[in-house]
Order: sequence, then structure tokens, then C-alpha cells
Amino acid sequence: MKSAKPLWRISVTTSLEAEDAVAELLGSSLGSAASTYFNLETRVSLVSVFSEKQFSHELPGKISAGLEQIKNCGLEIGAGKIETAKVKREDWAESWKKHFHPIEIGEALLVKPSWIKKRPRKNQAIVILDPGLSFGTGQHPTTSFCLGEIVCASKNKEAARGDARPTGASFAAKSFLDIGTGSGILAIAAAKLGCKPVHAFDFDPESVRVAKANARVNDVSAKIKITRGDVTKLKTKPEKQFDLVCANLISNLLIAERKKIVAQVKREGTLVLAGILAVEFLEVQKAFENCGLKLVASKIENEWRSGSFCFAR
Repeated sequence: MKSAKPLWRISVTTSLEAEDAVAELLGSSLGSAASTYFNLETRVSLVSVFSEKQFSHELPGKISAGLEQIKNCGLEIGAGKIETAKVKREDWAESWKKHFHPIEIGEALLVKPSWIKKRPRKNQAIVILDPGLSFGTGQHPTTSFCLGEIVCASKNKEAARGDARPTGASFAAKSFLDIGTGSGILAIAAAKLGCKPVHAFDFDPESVRVAKANARVNDVSAKIKITRGDVTKLKTKPEKQFDLVCANLISNLLIAERKKIVAQVKREGTLVLAGILAVEFLEVQKAFENCGLKLVASKIENEWRSGSFCFAR
């Protein structure tokens, strides 16, 4: 039997302060989500991207230039050491197991890798997600914010939180759209919490494949429609609108396609925007407020800021 093909890894050793910015740099340079690991003893972060194809010779130079820009923005990048290596799939798979832990979003949702034996609490929905070449397991602040907003909607806690979003029917009667689904984690969580129908799409065909596989593992394939799609091709007058829409995308894309994104949301619905660097959030907020929305919830974590919007009344 032939052994599995090896993987190629490019990594940057950096500081916790610059970890998210470096992850964004690697992710945007390679078109694939980066994984991060912070060593509590050495206080050093390792940011990596894995690929089945060997990296180009020009890539380290491009990454180095990006690190210099991050440094010029005032972030301490630490060693900033760039390394590329060939690794066995078996070694890669086993090495990452120790870095991923269960995540609980309130008492309603548990996200965990398959090898963790932790059992859910009573009435707690569980999502099983193992890290792949792209890591969408809920570890990133922007993903965890989206999960929190889905849980909030499922519990209908808007009035208790004191924000201005509408308090409509229970989440079980609401529809959900995941724009840029990645691993499918948000769509799977929404389906697990009773949302229907659930639609999700991504431009990357590999992400679509992974999301469908994760949906099967979680026994929600029949509850989620996962397709390949392009946010730039969304209709401004869609046939269907959704009660809750999550768009976890880079700021430039959110701003450029804001009208098409907003068009997918019902007038009484909620739009969750994530994937935004904190320094860019106000620009995104202004762009969507100009489309008739208002910010009703927001969170800053590390270098990231995410927010939920509803239509102004």
C-alpha cells in the first residue's frame, strides 16, 4: 500500500501580539486559513499553513515583506523567522491533536475534535470538527463570535442583553445563511441548534468538500444546503432572504459587496460580520450603516473586532 503524499508547511515564529496579523498575512498570501499555536512556556507563537503542493520560491520573500509591514504598523513580531518544510501526513495529524481543545459557547453548544472524550451537558448541542489543512474549528476569535451570536439567537436573549435587535420567533423557526462557510462550522452549529433551512456557500471548492464531509460527520447533511458560490455574484433582489446571515470575510470584500450581502437579510433579521481587523472595523461599520443597518452587538478580541447589525427603525 502506498503511503499518503507528504504535506508542505510554511511557518512563521512570532509573538502573541502579532499572531493574528501574521495568520491573516499567511492566509491571504496562500488563500488558505492559517493555524496558530501559542507555547505558554516560551511565550512564542507559531503560525503555519499546510499545502499538498510545494510552495513557490518567491513566497518567503513575499511573507518577509508582509512581516515588515506588520512591524511598521507598531506590532512586535518577535523573531519573525520563516521556515518551510516537508512533513508526513501522519506526523502532522498527530502533532496537532495536542493543540486543539473543546470549546463551549455558553451552555448551549460544545465544539470539539473527535478524539476528545468530553461529553456534552444536558441539552447542549455538540459539533464534532477535526482540524484539516484549513483550520475552522472555532478557535479563532471571529469564528467564536459568530458561534456566540448563533447561540444567542437560539436562546432569544436579545431583550436580556439589552441590545436593540428584534425579538421574533424562536430560532427553530428561523433561516440561516453562511457566507464563506469554510469548514462549515457555523452552518453545522445552526442546524444543530434547530435553525431551518440552513444554506451555506464558499468560493473555494475544497472548502465546499470539507464542509459537506463535516456535515456528514455531524449527521446534518440533510439539513444544510452547501454549494460553491461567489459573494460577488449574489443578487440584490434574491428569491429568498434569511433571518440570520453570517459573513466571515475580509474587510475589503465585505465593503465592496455590502449591498448584495445586506440584500440577503430579512427586514427583521440580523447580519453578523466577522473576519475584520479592529483597525478596519469602523470603516466596515460605516459602510453597512449607510445601507440602513445599525450596530447592536460587538466584541474586540486580540486584533479582531466583530459585530452584529440589524435594520434601523
